[in-house]
Amino acid sequence: MTSDKVNKDNVLVVDGESIAPGEYKQVKLLVGRLPSDTQISILAHVYRGKEDGPVLLLQGGVHGDEINGVETIRRIIEADTLSAIKRGTVIAIPLLNVFGFINFSRDVPDGKDVNRSFPGSSSGSLAARVARNLTKKILPHVEYAIDLHTGGASRYNYPQVRYSKGDKESLELAKVFGSQYIIEKATIPNSFRRACKDLGIPAVVYEAGESIRLNGFAITNAIYGINNVLAHFGMIDNPNPPFAHNKYLVNKTSWIRASFSGLFIWTKSSGQAVMKGEPIGFIKDPFGNKSVTVTSTKDGHIIGHNNASVVNQGDALFNIGYDVKEID
Repeated sequence: MTSDKVNKDNVLVVDGESIAPGEYKQVKLLVGRLPSDTQISILAHVYRGKEDGPVLLLQGGVHGDEINGVETIRRIIEADTLSAIKRGTVIAIPLLNVFGFINFSRDVPDGKDVNRSFPGSSSGSLAARVARNLTKKILPHVEYAIDLHTGGASRYNYPQVRYSKGDKESLELAKVFGSQYIIEKATIPNSFRRACKDLGIPAVVYEAGESIRLNGFAITNAIYGINNVLAHFGMIDNPNPPFAHNKYLVNKTSWIRASFSGLFIWTKSSGQAVMKGEPIGFIKDPFGNKSVTVTSTKDGHIIGHNNASVVNQGDALFNIGYDVKEID
């Protein structure tokens, strides 16, 4: 652990709470209150090994309706995986956007997106206050970050890790995580990943499943990846078997959108390789008069698809990853 993360007695202080080596504490960060006077807080689980090591942030629920990340970290906490870390520190935040979670919403009351509100403001919107608490009270202690997300609005993402373009450390973190797809993505202004980049913290975003729906495949892959990272840093003994899938580095992505409104039936789904011009789905009008074939626009892999049964013209249908390279 680097010297600026702890005090001279090797005690980590998070929002006034002191955590010594070998200790575990829950820290509540007060964000604000709702009109009902209900308090909104961020609950951080802080686990410290007895030996020095890196500080890793595990975070879910930045978007309140993306519950797979919440369940992933909850299961890791329940399994006592983090209680047994030998070195370093893990700060685990299962649910960042409490209001969104309660209301099955991506956003907060005024419609603002927490993941477009960093580094935040202590006197701004609820989204800005959530972001500010994380930026000022958690990120100064963090050396690596894993942010768990899902697809939104019926869009399913095949398990994938996104890293910041040009950031070699975040690329290495993504490789260690071990998802089948590793995707190079430039950071979005005012996002969590941009805030980490500005602070020099290597961060990756894990995307898998869809909003408002628990997905066992997405959760299992997330736990597998987090265990890989913990083992890589010497925090735990890795319980995972060797990788059973090929890994691909995806340099570019492109959405195929609906040219016609109607009933959407996909014949190829996420995780499958496709060729340019290959039929991968159909859109049919509800009266049986017209059928439009959806074809792949690229040679590549489907990394996400729309599970909606009815689509409108212009809706996103398939996310194609291309310019793909198989890696070790």
